Amino acid sequence: MPKAQLGEVAYLEVVTVNETGAFLDWGHPRDVLLPFGEQRFRPTPGKRVLVRLYEDQQGRPVASQKLDRFVQDEATGLAPGEEVELIVADATDLGYKVVVNHRYWGLLYRDDVTRPLRRGQRTQGYVKRVRDDGRLDLSLLPPGPARLDVVGEQILKALRESGGYLPLSDSSDAAAIKARLGVSKNAFKQAIGRLYKQRLIVIEAHGIRLVPGATADPT
Repeated sequence: MPKAQLGEVAYLEVVTVNETGAFLDWGHPRDVLLPFGEQRFRPTPGKRVLVRLYEDQQGRPVASQKLDRFVQDEATGLAPGEEVELIVADATDLGYKVVVNHRYWGLLYRDDVTRPLRRGQRTQGYVKRVRDDGRLDLSLLPPGPARLDVVGEQILKALRESGGYLPLSDSSDAAAIKARLGVSKNAFKQAIGRLYKQRLIVIEAHGIRLVPGATADPT
């Protein structure tokens, strides 16, 4: 199966390097060329590089590490809450710089990251906000009530795996909640309130406890 198609951004393995450039495995019969002029650094066989695939003037498929030539800062046609495809490019102080739908740059904030991410990883996400300059703020969690459903499922899963009790509460440190569940304190508080109303958990002074018999996923 092809690992990538023309017009896409992909994280591909370097197969060979010669006087022409580097050749990458993109899942097609012939490896795709990453010319020296399209490289940001000299790759070595066995390593992976993040590239954009396109056709050169002769109609041949080639790759480029110079993503800024193809990926735009200003997004069009996207609205808050919309589901999008993300490819992780780089870690930043705020979170992760990602490619959105192979076309736009976006920022995925650490508070909205619910699991470890690695460079080149593909995942689904959501548009959190379209800034006035057209740049995208993103989240791995869906907006609205669906967001709390996702967080709630993570909490229930963690409770079951820990024997029915978690030493996390409204008064817990935000860093402890983030480390254990991968969500912000605000999302945690809202989600446990929702689970309490659904009679799936009991909120205690220093933690939360799974209600006996609440072993099935809520419907």
